[in-house]
Amino acid sequence: MKKKSSADKVCEPITEYDLDLLLPQGIQGKYVERYRMGTNLVLLEPDVAAAFPDQESVNKALRLVMQLSGITVRDKAPRNRQSVRRTQHATG
Repeated sequence: MKKKSSADKVCEPITEYDLDLLLPQGIQGKYVERYRMGTNLVLLEPDVAAAFPDQESVNKALRLVMQLSGITVRDKAPRNRQSVRRTQHATG
């Protein structure tokens, strides 16, 4: 008689995981400051998202709106994650 292979076994997801067992060395919120500094996400409505194929076109359109509206930037934030990482490494 053959033993069941792992492909024959039914894998059912666990409804709840104990993170203390999975990640005993884990530190909650370890990267939260880095995340807050480098994240600026906006959820677009489907009709707006369909008009812009990529982030470059969205940024270009928003810069044009800023220019035409006379909106000025007060505090220039880093433009991408690379500059955020460089800033963090330089400051400690």
